[in-house]
Amino acid sequence: MNFTRWSARLPGTQRRAAARTDHPVTTDRREDAGGSVPAARAEQLTDGTGPSTPAVDELPVREVLDRVPALVALVHGTDHRLAYVNDAYVTAFGVRSTGHPARDALPEFEELGLFPLLDQVLRSGKPRTVKSRKAPDGRSYTFTCTPVAEGGGGVLIFATDVTDHAEAAERLRTSERRQRETAVTLQRSLLPQELEEPDDLRVAATYHPGGTEAAVGGDWYDVITLGGGRTALVIGDVMGRGVRAAAVMGQLRTAVRAYARLDLPPHEVLQLLDGLAMEIDANQIATCVYAIHDPNEGRLIYASAGHLPILVRDESGAVQRADEPTGPPLGTGGWMHASGSIPLTPGSTAVLYTDGLVERRNEDLDEGIASLERALSGATGTPQVVCDRLVRAAGVTAEHDDDVAVLVLQHPARTGPDSDLFRNAALELLGGVEAAPRARAFASGVLTSWRFPAELHDLGVLAVSELVANSLQHGTPPMRLRLRRTDRRLIVEVTDGDDHLPRRRRAEAGDESGRGIAIVATIASNWGSRRTPGGGKAVWCEFALPKTP
Repeated sequence: MNFTRWSARLPGTQRRAAARTDHPVTTDRREDAGGSVPAARAEQLTDGTGPSTPAVDELPVREVLDRVPALVALVHGTDHRLAYVNDAYVTAFGVRSTGHPARDALPEFEELGLFPLLDQVLRSGKPRTVKSRKAPDGRSYTFTCTPVAEGGGGVLIFATDVTDHAEAAERLRTSERRQRETAVTLQRSLLPQELEEPDDLRVAATYHPGGTEAAVGGDWYDVITLGGGRTALVIGDVMGRGVRAAAVMGQLRTAVRAYARLDLPPHEVLQLLDGLAMEIDANQIATCVYAIHDPNEGRLIYASAGHLPILVRDESGAVQRADEPTGPPLGTGGWMHASGSIPLTPGSTAVLYTDGLVERRNEDLDEGIASLERALSGATGTPQVVCDRLVRAAGVTAEHDDDVAVLVLQHPARTGPDSDLFRNAALELLGGVEAAPRARAFASGVLTSWRFPAELHDLGVLAVSELVANSLQHGTPPMRLRLRRTDRRLIVEVTDGDDHLPRRRRAEAGDESGRGIAIVATIASNWGSRRTPGGGKAVWCEFALPKTP
């Protein structure tokens, strides 16, 4: 057997053979090298007394293959009869009998999945390589299968031990997987663990981290009860990925909750967030929608900082997309945001979402939003069911390449006995001081008709008296008293035309005023005040209803 014939099939030997052809080696290296080889070395190469170096063509192929540290095997024919294995192969897998089909002589090939590869190499006449296959001996090998024309056709299998590389790659994958788990845990810990449950809305949200890499995004959402029956809803997306984006998201979400307690209009909240985002990181921007639902108005008042439009499905199934105004993302500065509104009547469903739900490569963003509108028009059921249906309709899977956050809210249409638990009553406060006794009488009659316990009835009338008296003394017309009950609380609210917000203060013993708000804060479960659109203010308080058995 001539070594050149077989070595030509081994990986890399063809390139070396070409190099030898282009640069032939002469017997006298000193002449060709122009003196570049030291004399002592040159003498050693040409010294006839030393052992002669055999030419490559003169080396016995079997002796060379037996000494190769890589695993070598040779099979022939369509049934891949074993013709040869070298010593390294025997050391790895044991002695193998030649002349038998590989399925019998080389059972490890079955576990390695090499038989389809051998068939393919034999049919195509082209070499093939499979990387890092784990063998029964526990080590990993890269197999190169080269076709052999002699002897009726066969395949030379050359296996390189890559166990160290495979183990290093597995350690890296394990490390990346742990980093991703840590990042996802951080992301989820920054999101609300449980959504607040408003009296007048049903809400649900879902979050899907994108892809399989460790760099999760900065998507977030929140539901914040503002008191007086009002609810703030927010969803946002910090640009970029990784722990930094998640950290910025956490700071913005915390700031939103703090600003929401001020009960400001949506565009003012975004103005505050814009300045904060620039202070956190001038290079980090975020999109956000902040919306407020007031059950007395039947609308969502919202402001958007470069975020995707809110979608609202009415009771008939028609979907409406929130229009402008939309300002630039948070962190850009120098822009005055504005508030808009969209109807949210009983029976309606609204969806707030991030771009991972609708944005796809090679597809216009408007097409993705239109597809979401079609999915929403047919999505019925609870908010959580709607969430799941929208995510499935968008084709979001565990391998999705972007984070997805979805917030769904429903304003249920209540009928039957359930509607008796949600009532409203209002009185215009006309005239001067005589409006106070009329307000007390009105409140007493309403609370009696709502069948409240005597203690709650008396507390409600006292709160009405103090809030109306405060408005008559410090406010300006128009003035209005509104009573509202839900299945969980009684809400008393007084509005007037003066935008000076009251504050709780400690009245001295000789003071004749200043105790009204302190009394309300003492007897009520919660109280607050806010400025109303167009000027004026609203002062409210709440009483928790006793739980029914």
